Amino acid sequence: MSSTPTAVVTGGNRGIGYAVAQELVLKGYQVVLLARDRQRGETARSALGALGGSEVALAVGDLSELSGVRSAAQALLASCPRIDVLVHNAGIWPSRLVRGEHGLEQAFVTNHLAPFALNHLLEPRLVSSRARVVQVSARLYVNGRVDLERTPTGADFHPLRTYADTKLCNLLLVPLFAQRWSAAEVRINAVHPPVVRTGLGDRAGVPGYLLKAMKMLWKPPRAGAAPVVRLALGEAASDVTGRYFHIDKETSLAPVARDVALAQQVWAQALELSSLPRTASSSGAPNVA
Repeated sequence: MSSTPTAVVTGGNRGIGYAVAQELVLKGYQVVLLARDRQRGETARSALGALGGSEVALAVGDLSELSGVRSAAQALLASCPRIDVLVHNAGIWPSRLVRGEHGLEQAFVTNHLAPFALNHLLEPRLVSSRARVVQVSARLYVNGRVDLERTPTGADFHPLRTYADTKLCNLLLVPLFAQRWSAAEVRINAVHPPVVRTGLGDRAGVPGYLLKAMKMLWKPPRAGAAPVVRLALGEAASDVTGRYFHIDKETSLAPVARDVALAQQVWAQALELSSLPRTASSSGAPNVA
């Protein structure tokens, strides 16, 4: 097995993901970009390769569909003998309701089910490398709510709140993964990076123009990448796991994200929707006191 550490960055072809990949390449990591669009991914891979650091590879997968998540996981398992860092950066803020496979809402899959399924499907590599997993989150989770019957299909879709809902679903499960991996010494933490100038949440029409004008005042993606990279390298939290960081400061989760009973239900539902086996307990979720 190669001694060069490997980092997988989802949504690594642009925005914060690209900036994270850039920093990890400069730190000597072999970086694997996971992108939905092959052409854009190849453009990013080529630009990163020109930095003169370690090797940069590309895996293609559409994380808005569970079939795409599985295909991406298979490609990563085939090409990555080790995974030392996994950065879940890919995410969407939808402006309209889009349903995909099995009638699941697109943001629910991308923001919540995709990281959940990848954690399970890549688990052998994560465990063998004692990896660090970083979940790029959003402080808007505090405005989210989870309706187990309606949220998966977008029956409660809202162009502003759905992003918060799906980020909350994802964040509820970070402590459960931390418990699942505690003996294996795999660390997982979530971070809300500073608001930066990316394409997330872009809209058409007048609202879109206003948003783009406002974004011109925001910091560049590199500023958003910095706290993600610090967690990935263990600089912000060497032995901490299952925690939430607001930029560089470890912060207690709001009560809405500390609902243990709801987290157990969200975990069990995610297993079922992702067609993953229930192994940890009768409910499929680790028990958290």
